[in-house]
Amino acid sequence: MLIRSVWIAAILIALSLAAMAFDQGKTAGKAATKNPVVAMDTTMGTIKVEVFTDKAPITAKNFLDYVTSGFYNGTIFHRVIPNFVVQGGGYPPDMSRKPTRPPIKNESSNGLLNERGSLSMARYTDPNSATSQFFINLKNNTNLDPGPGNAGYAVFAKVVEGMDVVDKIAKVQTATKNVQGTPFGDVPVQPVILKSAKVE
Repeated sequence: MLIRSVWIAAILIALSLAAMAFDQGKTAGKAATKNPVVAMDTTMGTIKVEVFTDKAPITAKNFLDYVTSGFYNGTIFHRVIPNFVVQGGGYPPDMSRKPTRPPIKNESSNGLLNERGSLSMARYTDPNSATSQFFINLKNNTNLDPGPGNAGYAVFAKVVEGMDVVDKIAKVQTATKNVQGTPFGDVPVQPVILKSAKVE
């Protein structure tokens, strides 16, 4: 009877260790698939965003490629519209447009919505014309989500820290600025600079 009890105990211990190893494996798997976080250091504070490589792979890779190349360093938030969006990622303070990579496919149908704090790609009329510019939604902008007759704007990230900084940027004074004969509206009078963007 004693031998049998020891044998059963040994089996139970083995099963317990196997279960622990399985749980650790699952935890390690979750850690391995965790989305990257990008810290954007601006002249008004730091904004940290989670980039959805799992749900918007094309758009996320495009954004991260710009980040790791240093493209965004020294650019400005050139379009600020209270209660709508804060947009950047394309111009230095002198508003001379930076050369970009080729446009990417619109991933607006990925299930992510243009909610407050989400980041989407800016584009032209062509749904597949987004390059480097992005915007941060200041409220739930449902009109930017895809729907009948509306291609929508691709959400690819969300603010996880520093939404108060985004709100501060949204309150800066803006004006129309003439750039090479073209009027740019909603440009901050005092440039808000994205000093650096880095993957943490």
